[in-house]
Amino acid sequence: MRRVALITGGARGIGLGIARSLADENFDLALCGTRPREAVQSVCDELAETGCRVHYCRADVSDPEDRRNLLAAIRREWGALHLLVNNAGIAPRRRRDILEASEESFEEVMRVNLQGPYFLTQSVARWMIEQRGEAPDFPGCIVNISSVSATEASPNRGEYCISKAGVAMATRLWAVRLAEFDIPVYEVRPGIIATDMTSKVKETYDELIAEGLLLQSRWGRPEDVGKAVAALAGGDFPYSTGTTIIVDGGLTVRRL
Repeated sequence: MRRVALITGGARGIGLGIARSLADENFDLALCGTRPREAVQSVCDELAETGCRVHYCRADVSDPEDRRNLLAAIRREWGALHLLVNNAGIAPRRRRDILEASEESFEEVMRVNLQGPYFLTQSVARWMIEQRGEAPDFPGCIVNISSVSATEASPNRGEYCISKAGVAMATRLWAVRLAEFDIPVYEVRPGIIATDMTSKVKETYDELIAEGLLLQSRWGRPEDVGKAVAALAGGDFPYSTGTTIIVDGGLTVRRL
């Protein structure tokens, strides 16, 4: 049986790394993002070459109507959903010291990074419970992509840090609530990953990495995160709901 995975922000960056790993594990892929379909067609074609079915839906996870339309499209396309990967996220449009940051930036980041995924999870969880009622062996799973910023304080992008700390707690809340239905919920916490989001600060991180910031002295790659998600989705951690998998090259290992 081929399973169906929904990956928000799945056509670029970390999301695309996750999509590629899940395609290799025989998942069909529902991807969403805010770009028009023609902008992601080449990515969809590439993924489809692995033999999986790929459906792209333009949707903003912070918009309730877009979330409803997204899940309705998956119901029409497959009639099932086995895996939700809450990956879509944004950085502040402008990094600003928390003494100067605006409420508008805070609200925008929270809506996309925390509020949207939280309520998308709510809708998907209800559907997964429904599916499990129809088939007791239904293999549902939810994975939240957070960031080392959930614990590492960056005062020039406080709204981002707070949003990711919220994702970490949301993971635990959903793990507790869905345990009775045997639907595991996990968090994957990436560090410095080479994506378009981090390209603007590449020189800064190049210097920090060269100075020994990481135990493994290289940028993380989207596929590093993808492999972790695939392991969780594939059932390699069956007794670990609520667990956080850290993919950061040793960034957060405390050293003397």
